[in-house]
Amino acid sequence: MERVLVVEDDPQLAHLVITALEHEGYTALLATNGLDAVQIAPQADLMILDLGLPGLGGLEVIRELREADWSLPILVISAQGTEEIRIRALELGADDYLTKPMSVREMVARVRALLRRSRPEQEITLQDLRIVLKRRQVFQGEKLLELSPTELDLLLTLAQNPGEVWSRERLLQRVWGAERGSTVDERVVDSYVALLRRKLGDDPKTPRYIETVFGQGYRVVIKEKNR
Repeated sequence: MERVLVVEDDPQLAHLVITALEHEGYTALLATNGLDAVQIAPQADLMILDLGLPGLGGLEVIRELREADWSLPILVISAQGTEEIRIRALELGADDYLTKPMSVREMVARVRALLRRSRPEQEITLQDLRIVLKRRQVFQGEKLLELSPTELDLLLTLAQNPGEVWSRERLLQRVWGAERGSTVDERVVDSYVALLRRKLGDDPKTPRYIETVFGQGYRVVIKEKNR
């Protein structure tokens, strides 16, 4: 459950914001001044920050967190809505800015969007391969590999099921969409595995990524096999 730190010294507004966040399933933390905000920030996934705080002001909170390389998203909500203040907050490292009075629904939508953007992209790692699912890209070290959509789907099918042996028939069904009992030649699977191995620099005699299980099919090489 993601944790949102609400930094607000107005008890009524703080209660309204926290109630809205908890209704959406977030865990809400509260700080009523800037010093506490800096101390609690490492516990949070996102900060909602008022600028008009007692003691250490909101702009100084942003500055301290960014100078310490703390990268949690910061959504500013403030009655100070001048262009100069907004630009200053964003230049210091705030990620978004809402002017009070604001819509609570819009605030929650901004929180959701900031958290979504801050989450690391979902990836699968296979030895030195890194498969970025959303972008459908495969990196070998720092090199982006040029795989066809079918080659990528074949690699994904195997990599998402480590240790599991996939028969040629099952691969035809999953990757090519062939129905059970189809007359599609199963040798097409062998051809694509060979193409994929070539692009990965994978020797079938001493495989690093894809191994042949004779009489059964293919599976990815799990790490323990490379030790």
